[in-house]
This record gives sequence, C-alpha cells and structure tokens, in this order.
Amino acid sequence: MANHALEQVFQNMLSKIANSVNPDPLMDALLSKSVISDDDYSRLRQVSVSSDRCRDLLSLLQLSSHPQTFLHLRLALLDEYSWIVDEIDDELTSPTSQLQQLHLRHSPDSKFLNIHH
Repeated sequence: MANHALEQVFQNMLSKIANSVNPDPLMDALLSKSVISDDDYSRLRQVSVSSDRCRDLLSLLQLSSHPQTFLHLRLALLDEYSWIVDEIDDELTSPTSQLQQLHLRHSPDSKFLNIHH
C-alpha cells in the first residue's frame, strides 16, 4: 500500500474524517513516529474545536515530507476507527482508484512512484 495512494484517499475523505474522528490520539501516534514535530503538536493542541483540529492535522500531513505519513495515519486510525480504515481500504481497491493509480504510474512526474499494494 503506497503512501501516495493513501494520501489521495485521505484527501477524498477529508470531510468525513474531520467530522468523525477525534484527532488527539492520532496526533499522539504521529508525534511518537516523528511524522509531526513537537511544534506542530503544540500548535494543533491550541485549536479548540475537534473537527477544526482534525482538518488542520490533515492539512499539515499533506505538506509532510515523511515517506510514510499516511501509512502511519492509517495505522493510528485502526484501533478506534476501524470502520474508516475499512472505507479507506475499499477506496484503495475500487476500480476508480485503480485507474487513478494507473494514471499516476504512467504520468511523467511519477516515474519513481511505486503504487502497488
């Protein structure tokens, strides 16, 4: 399962995730894996509304240079939000997603992408 493919699915599911997920345990998990920094964590903790904090976290992750950002995010969701992980996995294996991955694999900008899962 490639990080880039997961990133696309998370982007597509942003609203559902932001409105359904408590970002605090995710932030803890991502901090422990060095996906987000102490400064990022502190800034996110100051956002009082949970859904806004979750949106800010997902926006921050879009900018992350960590090679496994979205793999770690998926794993962080697994315990409490297995139903979201199921939806993510279904999206990854859908025919539409496979077509998008095929397009990405053959686009000139992504000759080094490995999107097999």
